[in-house]
Amino acid sequence: MPYLNWISDSDLKNEVMQLLLIAKGAKKAAVKNFGKNVIDPFAALFEMSGFEIEYDTWIKSETTRQAQKTLQNHIGDFHQNILGFSKGWTNMKVGNVIDLVSEENKTIAEVKNKYNTISGGKLSDLYYSLDKLISPKTSIYKGFTAFYVAVIPKNGIRFNKPFTPSDKDKGAKCPLNENIREIDGASFYSLVTGSETALEDLFDVLPEFIKDCSGGKYLIKDKQKLKEFFNLAYR
Repeated sequence: MPYLNWISDSDLKNEVMQLLLIAKGAKKAAVKNFGKNVIDPFAALFEMSGFEIEYDTWIKSETTRQAQKTLQNHIGDFHQNILGFSKGWTNMKVGNVIDLVSEENKTIAEVKNKYNTISGGKLSDLYYSLDKLISPKTSIYKGFTAFYVAVIPKNGIRFNKPFTPSDKDKGAKCPLNENIREIDGASFYSLVTGSETALEDLFDVLPEFIKDCSGGKYLIKDKQKLKEFFNLAYR
C-alpha cells in the first residue's frame, strides 16, 4: 500500500527529490554569490553583537537565509504539483493563468505558499483575474468556483470564505462573489483529496521520503518538535 492513498509513492518521491535538489542548489548559489549583493554592514555588526554570535556563525546564518528565499519560492510549486496528482485534478504547470483545474468538480485554483506571497496591493489583481475566468459566458470556466489558496495561513486559523481583498483604485473591497474564494492549505488539501487530514498526513510521511531520497543522509531527528510547528500553523 502507498503511504498516502491519493498520490503514488513514486510521484511523491520524485517531487521530494526535486525540492531537495533545489534546496541544495540554492545553498550552493548563496555561498558562491555571497557578497555580490550589498551586505548591510550595520545590520551585520548589530546582529553579531546583539545575538552574541561569531562572524563565521553569522555568515552561515546569512547564506542560509538567502537560500531560504529561493527555496520558499519553490515550495508553492511543490504543493501545486502534489495536489495535481489527485484524482480528477490537473496541474496546469508554471506559467499558466491558474495552477490547478478540476473539470469534474468545476473548480480552479491559484496556489501560493504563504498568505503574504502576494502583496496586499496585488490581491485585487488576482481577484479580477479569477473573476474574468469564471464570470464571462464565453469562458470555459463559466460556473466554476475559483480558489486563492494560501497554504500557510496568517494566524494558523483554517478558513474557506469569499475572497474580497481591498481594491485601492476604487477605495473599497472587491465585490463579494461566493464563487471566488480564499482558503488555507489544510482545508484545500481536504477539499481536493477527500481526506480531512491530507496535509497533516503528507507532513508526517515527508521525513521518511527525505531519508529515502538522500540515501539515509538526512535523518529528521526532531519530528515531534517540527510537528509542533505544523500544529501551530493549522489549528
